[in-house]
Amino acid sequence: MSSVKPPRRDEPGVTIAQLREVGLFGALSDEFLDHLVATLTVQRVMPGDTIFREGDPAREMYVVLDGEMEVLKRSRRGRETRVAILGPNDSFGEMSIIDMQPRSATVRALGAARLLKISTEEMDALYRHDLKSYSLIVLNLARDLSRRLRVTDGLLADITANVLEEYVQTPAGKR
Repeated sequence: MSSVKPPRRDEPGVTIAQLREVGLFGALSDEFLDHLVATLTVQRVMPGDTIFREGDPAREMYVVLDGEMEVLKRSRRGRETRVAILGPNDSFGEMSIIDMQPRSATVRALGAARLLKISTEEMDALYRHDLKSYSLIVLNLARDLSRRLRVTDGLLADITANVLEEYVQTPAGKR
């Protein structure tokens, strides 16, 4: 269950200038960014707050405006391991916008943070409002996911090579 609290009345919103810094919103017009500023929700989270847990239903993604988040993945043996730290302008939870599957990881606030929340319903409304801008957001999302996949592939190759090297170098009697 998410521990994210609803936005407070005095919670400052996001500005066009802040959105310009986020890769997800690259190449969008001021008019469309103004629309986003007026429609998207900003949430404040406190240190240790869990935004969502691995396996939770998924219907929204987030952009970190301020603060740091940690991404945790559970192994088959049940051990939770930190796989990433995200900071300002990073996004997370975007897989839910694309595949509508349960959360693939847990995300928790390392400190006080402000998050921009984008739900699947809001993405659908953006599609209906301005198809070209919606398409740019989806393309930017795909680019970011592709970049992350390349990094993960590199890490997996390094880990596999190290494990195989260790296995080959270990004498058979000591395995």
